[in-house]
Amino acid sequence: MAVTLEQAQRVGYTCLKALLRFAFMVANNLVAIPSYVLYLIMLQPLRVLDSESFWYIEGVLFKWLLAMVASWGWWAGYTGVMLSEFLQGQGSYAWIVASPLQCVACCFCICLKDSSKVVRQMMWLMDHIFKYTNFGIVSLIHGDFFIRQGRAHRDQQLMLLKEHLEKYYRSRNRKWIVLFPEGGFLRKRRETSQAFAKKNNLPFLKHVTLPRVGATQVILKALVAPQENGTPAGRDTLIKESKSKGPQWVIDTTIAYPKGEPIDIQTWILGYRQPTVTHVHYRIFPLKDVPVEPEALTHWLYQRFTEKEDLLTHFYETGAFPPLQGETKAISREMTLSNLWLVGIQSLAFLSGGMWYCIFQYFYHCLF
Repeated sequence: MAVTLEQAQRVGYTCLKALLRFAFMVANNLVAIPSYVLYLIMLQPLRVLDSESFWYIEGVLFKWLLAMVASWGWWAGYTGVMLSEFLQGQGSYAWIVASPLQCVACCFCICLKDSSKVVRQMMWLMDHIFKYTNFGIVSLIHGDFFIRQGRAHRDQQLMLLKEHLEKYYRSRNRKWIVLFPEGGFLRKRRETSQAFAKKNNLPFLKHVTLPRVGATQVILKALVAPQENGTPAGRDTLIKESKSKGPQWVIDTTIAYPKGEPIDIQTWILGYRQPTVTHVHYRIFPLKDVPVEPEALTHWLYQRFTEKEDLLTHFYETGAFPPLQGETKAISREMTLSNLWLVGIQSLAFLSGGMWYCIFQYFYHCLF
C-alpha cells in the first residue's frame, strides 16, 4: 500500500516530537536530579541541627521531582479520572495498595493529582530494578525501599524491610506507604500467578495477579499498633503507640487503562500515542479491620484482588467502573495538574542546574 503525503507528514511530525521530548527529558534529568542531590548536601548541617525541617525540605524537593516526571505525560495529554470513596478526617495516615502495576510514572501522576503534601510524606516500596534507573539515587535518599523478588531472597528481604521501616518511617515523618502486593508488572507475573491459582484451587484472574503477603504483613507488624489487630498490649505500649504515627487506612487503588493498554514508560517519555484517559478507582478500608495473622491476611488480600478483577472486568466490558456502594450512578472527577505550577517547577530545575554549573565553574577556575 502506498503511503500518502499526509501519512508521511504525520509520521514525520510524531518522530520529531518524540525526539524533542526525549531531548527535553534527558536535559530535565541532567539538571534536576544533580540539583536535588547538591541541595541536600548543602543542607546537611540543618539535618544535624533540625532533622524535621531537613526532611520537610527534602520532601518538597522530592515532590517537585515527581511533578517533573508527571509533567512529561500530562503535557502529552495522558490524563486521568477517579472514582473514590470518602476518606474521613483530613491528614489521616494511609497505606496505599495499588493495582495492577503497569506504569509507575502513571502512579506518580495519580499521587500528585491534588498537588498536596501527600507525596513529600510518602514512602514507596518497589522492585529493586528501579534502583538502577535515573530516579534511583533520589529514591535512595528519600528513603524508599527496593525489594528483591524471588524465593531465594524472600526471608532476607522481609527482614531488611522491617529494619528499614523501623529506621526511616517515623524518623522522617512518613505518613503514606505505596505498596504493590502483586510484586511486579502484570505482563510478567500473570502466567505464573494463573498457574499457581490453578494448582491451589484459587481464583483465576486475568486483569490482576494474586497478591504476595510478606511485605504487607511486615508493614502491619512494624507500623500498626498491636491493639488494632486484636493483640493484647500493656499500658506503656498503648501510650507509646497512641503517640506514634502509623497508618490508619488502606486506600485500595485499582487502575484501568482504555482497551487494557497501559501507558508504558517509553510512551510516557516520547508521547507518540494519542491522548488517553486512565481511570482510577479508590476504596477505603480502616486498617484496624485488616487481620495480621498470615492465613487471615492472605484471605483478606485475595478477596480484595478478586474484587479488583470484577471491577476491571466491568470496566473493560462497559468502559466505566460500576457505581460505588449506595450510589446509583458512577460519577468520576478529573485529576488535574496546574500547568503554571509545572512550568514553575521545570523553570526552577533549569535555573538550579545553571546556578550549580556557574558555582562549579567558578571554583574550577579558582583552583586551576
